[in-house]
Amino acid sequence: MRQWACSVNWRVFAGSALMTMLGATAGQAWDFIPGLPCVLRHQSAQAEIELTYDPTKPLYTVTVRREVPWTNDPVFSMRFDGAASLSISTDRHSLSHDGLSLTVQDTGFGNVLNGLQFNDKVTAILGDQTVQFSLASAAEPVADFRLCQPEPGA
Repeated sequence: MRQWACSVNWRVFAGSALMTMLGATAGQAWDFIPGLPCVLRHQSAQAEIELTYDPTKPLYTVTVRREVPWTNDPVFSMRFDGAASLSISTDRHSLSHDGLSLTVQDTGFGNVLNGLQFNDKVTAILGDQTVQFSLASAAEPVADFRLCQPEPGA
C-alpha cells in the first residue's frame, strides 16, 4: 500500500549527519522512544510532529498537531530542505475530529525517514497552511527509530 509520490534531489555530502548533530540545541530536541509502537517526536513553538512505527504490522504513521485546526485540502505534502532535498505528497491523509491533528499511515516511510535524517528542516503543507520544523537534532533519533524491532515474544 504505497501512498506517497516523491521527487528527490540527492545532493548528499559527506558529514551532513554530523553537521546536523553538531547544530543541535536543547530547545530543538527530537526524542526517540522505543516500544510498541516506537515513537519519534519533536515539539516546536507552533506544532508537534510525531512518527510511530509498529514493526509487528508493519505500519508507520506521521501526525502533525497544531493549536489551530487544519482546513482540509486534497493533498498533504512534506518538503525537506537541506543536503538531500526532497518533496513528497499524498492524498491519503486524515484529520482528527477536532481538526488539530493531520495523520498519514503507510507500510513504508523510507523517503520520510531519509528526509528527516539528512536535511536541515521539514515543512508540512496542506493547501496554504504550513508548519516548519528544524531537523538540527534529528539525525541520531531518526537512526534509532529506523532500528525499531518487535520485542522478543511480542
